[in-house]
Amino acid sequence: MFTGIIEEIGTVKSLGHIASAFEIDINCKKICEDVKIDDSIAINGVCLTVIDFGKSYFKVTAIKETLTKSTLGKLKINQKVNLERALRPTDRLGGHIVQGHVDCIGKIISIRQIHPSYELVIQYPQDYAKYVVEKGSICIDGISLTIVKAYENKFSVAIIPHTWNNTTLQFLNVGNDVNLEFDIIGKYIENISKYQIQKKKDILSQYYEQPDL
Repeated sequence: MFTGIIEEIGTVKSLGHIASAFEIDINCKKICEDVKIDDSIAINGVCLTVIDFGKSYFKVTAIKETLTKSTLGKLKINQKVNLERALRPTDRLGGHIVQGHVDCIGKIISIRQIHPSYELVIQYPQDYAKYVVEKGSICIDGISLTIVKAYENKFSVAIIPHTWNNTTLQFLNVGNDVNLEFDIIGKYIENISKYQIQKKKDILSQYYEQPDL
């Protein structure tokens, strides 16, 4: 579990293909201070497991499913990425609950500076519109942000200068793809509601199908 508060910007050191999977080496400093094998690290919002590490790098493997549902398959050597280590139970939850499980890929359609902050408008598949709530949380490339305005298949977020300068948002351009993870709480509520509705339908169905005595 993560919070969406980026700890460090890392750099892609190397990329290696193993069948349909990717081995990714990331250069970094802070993250490597206490990293160990089997640790979970979010790379641009994607939760991956450390399989090797050194003094200034760590290695992860991204399987086909991960590459299909995220932008990791488009990574390039020397590309900058957002990094966050897994949440400790004693840490402050500064952002929101982030799983590192990307729901879909969004596209940047507008970047505007509103001094001193920035505004991003992101387009996404309309099927996910039910999870986009104004003033609600959204995770973009691993960054916990608040939705300012929600539209039919796009939304805007406001970026403060500190977040802009300390994440890969500063390197984005119009047309770039980003990883999106929607709030897990909304998904749980949706699933529970579906179950309750179906349960009521089943009870009513049994009642009305009882034969006359």
